[in-house]
Amino acid sequence: MRRPLRKTALASILFAGALLAVAVAVEAQQPKKVYRMGYLAASDRASDSARSEAIRLALRDLGYVEGHNIAFEYRYAAGKTDRYAALAEELVRLKVDVIVVAGADLLIQGAKNATQTIPIVMTGAGLDPVQAGFVQSLAHPGGNVTGITSLAGELLGKRLELLKEVVPKLSRVAVLYDPSVPDNVLDVKEIVPDAARALRGSPGTSPLQ
Repeated sequence: MRRPLRKTALASILFAGALLAVAVAVEAQQPKKVYRMGYLAASDRASDSARSEAIRLALRDLGYVEGHNIAFEYRYAAGKTDRYAALAEELVRLKVDVIVVAGADLLIQGAKNATQTIPIVMTGAGLDPVQAGFVQSLAHPGGNVTGITSLAGELLGKRLELLKEVVPKLSRVAVLYDPSVPDNVLDVKEIVPDAARALRGSPGTSPLQ
C-alpha cells in the first residue's frame, strides 16, 4: 500500500534537509554548480513515484530546481537484489554529488560498498544503522552515511503491545513479510517472537503466539 503523498512529503523535507547539509559547505565556493543527485531505489519507478516526486518537490521548495541548479539520476532495482551493487557503482561512475537510498539494508550496503567518499542519505528503511554498521553512532555518524532512520524494529514490540490492549483476548497474530528483505526476516524471526514472549509472561495476559 502506498503512503499518502502528504505523509511522504513531510518525511521528504527531512531528506531534503540532509541533502542541503551535505551541499552547503561547497555551495559557497561553487555558487553556480549544478548538483547531481543519485537516487537509488529498491522498487520500480511506478511504485516509488510518490516518494521520489515528494523529494523532488521538497528540494524545489528549498531552491533546488531541476534543470537550473540540480540534476537527478534515477536508478531502480525493481526488486532485484542482485542489481544493487551494479546500480550503485553506476551512480558513482557518473560522479554524483550525493546518493539518496530509497531502500533497506542491502541497498544501503551496496551504496556504501561502492563509495567511501560520496555522501549517502538514508530514507528511514532498514535496521538500526548503528547495529547494521553503517554509522558509528546516531549523534556522530562518521563516514559518508547520514539521513534518517525510523528504527521500525524497536517499535514492533510496542505495536504488538497496543494490539493486545485493543483486543485483550488476542492469542495469535499472523505476520506477512517479504523473506527476501533481511531486516524483515530479523523482525519476524527474532524481534516479534521476543515481544510476544514478553507479553505472554506479563501478569494478566493470555498466551500470545
